This record gives sequence, C-alpha cells and structure tokens, in this order.
Amino acid sequence: MRIAEPAAGLPGWVVASSLGVMTLVPPFLRPSFRPMMRLAACLLLFWLSVLPMQTLAQTGEQAGALAEAVEEIDADVLFLRHALAPGFGDPASFRIDDCRTQRNLSQAGRDQSRRIGDYLRGEGLDIRVILSSRWCRCVETAAELGMGPFTIHDGLNSFFDGHVDRGETLALLRRHLGRIAASPDGGITLMVTHQVVITGITGIAPASGGFVAYNSRTGAAMRAGTPVKP
Repeated sequence: MRIAEPAAGLPGWVVASSLGVMTLVPPFLRPSFRPMMRLAACLLLFWLSVLPMQTLAQTGEQAGALAEAVEEIDADVLFLRHALAPGFGDPASFRIDDCRTQRNLSQAGRDQSRRIGDYLRGEGLDIRVILSSRWCRCVETAAELGMGPFTIHDGLNSFFDGHVDRGETLALLRRHLGRIAASPDGGITLMVTHQVVITGITGIAPASGGFVAYNSRTGAAMRAGTPVKP
C-alpha cells in the first residue's frame, strides 16, 4: 500500500492506494499513530457501530409482536399480567380493601406499567375497554398505563391464596367472555389480571407484564411475549 497524499478537507486523514484501489485512512490507523491509541480508537469505532444495533434489538425487536398476535388469531381480548411486584402470593395479613397488606408493584413495576402504556399506544390497537382485578397491583398497573378509565371485574381476581374461589371466579370471567363473543364490536378488551387467572383460561403462564392474546369466539389463545421488561 502506498500513501499518496493528504485527504482534502479531512485533516489528518490520507488517501492510500493499492492495486489501483483508493482508500481513505483515518489518522489512528496510520503506522505513526501510537499502538495503544490506535487500539482505543478502533474499539471506540467498533462500539459506536455496534451499540445502535444492540439498542434496536433491545427496544425494537418486539415492536409489532402484540399486533401480530392479535391479527393472527383475530383476538378481541388481551390478557395482561400485572407489572413487576416482587415476592410470592400475598402476606398472611392480606385484606382486599387495604393495599398495605398486599404484595404491590415496586418502582420498577410502576415504571414498567407506564412503558407498557407507551408500547400499547405505539401498537395502534383498538382497545375500547379496560378491566382490572381488585388486587392493588393490578389496579395500579391499569392506572399507570395511562390509557384512560378502567373498571374492576371480579372475574379477574386472584384465587392463588384462596382469598376467592377459583371455580366461581373463572365462571364469572367465562360468562363475561361469552358476552364479548356474543356482541362483537371490532374492538379489544384489555384485562389486567394475575398469572393464575390467565393460565386458568388460556393454559399460558406469562411473566410479569406479559401478554396473552385471546379470541373469545373460538377460544384460541396465543402468547404475545413481554415486550416491555422491568
């Protein structure tokens, strides 16, 4: 390779030629550039080129995934497991009318809920009704979504610790799903609830903040992932 001359308009750069091919060479790749500085500069360029792709992979890889699941099974219901609430079950002192006695969202869970709301708006889904379990972690998730009013529905309550009856709860939810199926309006009902409820209806166990798409007319269900992780 032969160094021909400095590159016009690019201080420190040179034009190199080899076998008739002209190449722009940055200053840190020239032999005179100190080895450690050359290495540092090369690593910097590498990360500057790779990080944008990593960011796209992390933030954009699931863009459209929820809308695709809805379209694939013609879903009219979206089950959303409440956002991150560290722990397991509820304390022994649990009372439905006192959030202080329940397992609640962490700050990460509240942030996750808000970002889920942003994600849903970006998906452009026609969500017309939002329902929530009475449990405070679900109510707070629904509120932090920032997608408008929501209604408490007892068919979405958690029967994990036996605070409500499993059979009665699922029967109440199935009756409501039947009403949705009997009166299709082209919109989607978003149901903020618990893993045990979602699994009881669909057989799928989503993570915190995870979605399951459901068709109330056919009973088809499809895991739609956890597009916004805590």
